Amino acid sequence: MEHTASGREDSRQLEHNEQPVDPQSQPTKVWRIGIESMESGSRTPEEEQALLEAGRVLAGGGLVAFPTETVYGLGADAGSTEAVERIFAAKGRPSDNPLIVHISDLSQLDDLALRVNDTERALMKAFWPGPLSLVLPVKPGAVSSRVTAGLDTVAVRMPDHPAALALIRAAGCPLAAPSANRSGRPSPTLAGHVLEDLAGAIDGVLDGGPAGVGVESTVVQAGEDGAVTVLRPGGVTAEQLAAVAASVRLDPALTSAAGEAESPAPRSPGMKYTHYAPKGAMCVVQGRDADAVAARIAAELAAAARRGEVTGVLSFDEHIGRYRADVAVPLGRQAAPEEAARRLYAGLRRFDEAGATFILAEACPEEGLGAAVMNRLLKAAGHRVIDVDH
Repeated sequence: MEHTASGREDSRQLEHNEQPVDPQSQPTKVWRIGIESMESGSRTPEEEQALLEAGRVLAGGGLVAFPTETVYGLGADAGSTEAVERIFAAKGRPSDNPLIVHISDLSQLDDLALRVNDTERALMKAFWPGPLSLVLPVKPGAVSSRVTAGLDTVAVRMPDHPAALALIRAAGCPLAAPSANRSGRPSPTLAGHVLEDLAGAIDGVLDGGPAGVGVESTVVQAGEDGAVTVLRPGGVTAEQLAAVAASVRLDPALTSAAGEAESPAPRSPGMKYTHYAPKGAMCVVQGRDADAVAARIAAELAAAARRGEVTGVLSFDEHIGRYRADVAVPLGRQAAPEEAARRLYAGLRRFDEAGATFILAEACPEEGLGAAVMNRLLKAAGHRVIDVDH
């Protein structure tokens, strides 16, 4: 089943050096597939046709958004510079921000990576298919230089979603695929989110329902000595990595908000620019005492309301009843960061729908998947933080 959708211009001015294409320039097809039939291997003739058509679009140099277990990705043939440049144009993405290449079979690595060490193989065995991207030394000419942003490495992952794997096979090539949103905007966890940002600017969307994890893949580099460096926290936690690797460390850039614009070319997506941001001003509130954090949020929201702001709050279920805001987005239970991960991006988009101009978010405990949620909150807030302990 398919239909076409046209998009509306995102009026917010992009800060990056590449502007999105005119969202009215072409119709965007939507192919719908059922996740249950994909998982069971009992695809309908209509679903088989949808995959065939979407694969042909990609093989011909087009752009197709598709579901993964993390968020929706915007796919293009990783070996075609012309196709990959269309990704940057559609998203308004900075040219020095590398892309992750998605594969459907381990044999495809032979054509992409110069070598794979024992630690990387152990990580693949433990977490592929799944939300883990490995930064590997790239074979010269294996992918477009636009994919690697001129680096000598390429990030690769095998998604854990039957529609994504089937689409890669249908396309007959590895797919470069960042999140399918305008650059800087909250990542899409539904096909509708993709259309909000990119309808008319891309060729099609494979609609497979909600994404599962809700935040992007973890990106790592693994050394010969078994040491793993996390370049971007995501769906595989540091604790899970530590069960396989000799050691796990966070890249220092993850804790630095200063000098983003002047920093070197990022080795991984998500390392440099402000991401995931709603249109309103957002700030994260943190502190050791939950009551003190809640009191500060309540006071700041009240002051903003008196100023005439449209207020928003992003809070865990345990505290959300304490806040008076025009838009209140629950993140689920504080002890269940997987709920926050699934709800985060849709919640940020709700603030935009309501026209929120002042948004406060409770900080997330940084254990397990909470580290990825907190990373995304800080990026969305441009690293603006109120610390009630200081």
